[in-house]
Amino acid sequence: MLTRSQFENQGRRQADDSLHTARRQGASMILDLNSDLGEGCSLDAELMPLVTSANICCGFHAGDSSTSHAVLKLAATHGVHVGAHPGYADRENFGRREQTLSEDAVVELCLYQVGALASLAKAVGVPVRYIKPHGALYNQAYQEECVARPIARAAEILGLPVLGLPGSRLSAFCQAGAGFIAEGFADRRYRPDGTLVPRGEPDAFVHDVADAVDQADWLLRERGIRSLCVHGDNPRALDFVRGLHAAFAQRGITVKPFA
Repeated sequence: MLTRSQFENQGRRQADDSLHTARRQGASMILDLNSDLGEGCSLDAELMPLVTSANICCGFHAGDSSTSHAVLKLAATHGVHVGAHPGYADRENFGRREQTLSEDAVVELCLYQVGALASLAKAVGVPVRYIKPHGALYNQAYQEECVARPIARAAEILGLPVLGLPGSRLSAFCQAGAGFIAEGFADRRYRPDGTLVPRGEPDAFVHDVADAVDQADWLLRERGIRSLCVHGDNPRALDFVRGLHAAFAQRGITVKPFA
């Protein structure tokens, strides 16, 4: 696992790369805005036109095939890029309880869910462009090689890059495989080591739109993220996304899909 110093150094390198790319293009900095959708929450239709990438639930931790299909149609209508959002089969805890599975089981979990979503996506004429693990699967992949490695293996089999936290074991495995996109969160607080503050702890969430904007700016410029997430089950998701769009326009940040 990377030390805090190593994490910070990697974040600075990624940020420098983003800045250099923007300068070479002679344009503003570019950031993708994503949201986890298709989980049975009420804001999917309103959020879809405001994001550039949608991480669509694959039906294990929440949602179902009909919900995923409907959200894929929304993505097609609005030209939003689609990623698969596989998670643990744990509806009771919304896929947010850590589990201990064999590496083969994690590979199968990902392949099965992404494959099912890809078939639905094909039916509406949109490609699945990336994978973003959900909940506990995502968080465990930050430092547990026995989770990160099989996710990367599944991604390589499918030929899809993975969206995740920079400085993670998942990033290390994916960068050597199908590719990795560094992601940050506008509505979650961070620990000094780059992991997210667990949801059950105090100060785990960002509640103020202005704070979300400041955190997004910091994540882009200091951590080198290429995509920013606002959770679709956040009751203030619409306020956050609209506030981010307005702030990015003022700061010269172009909202555009990474894939």
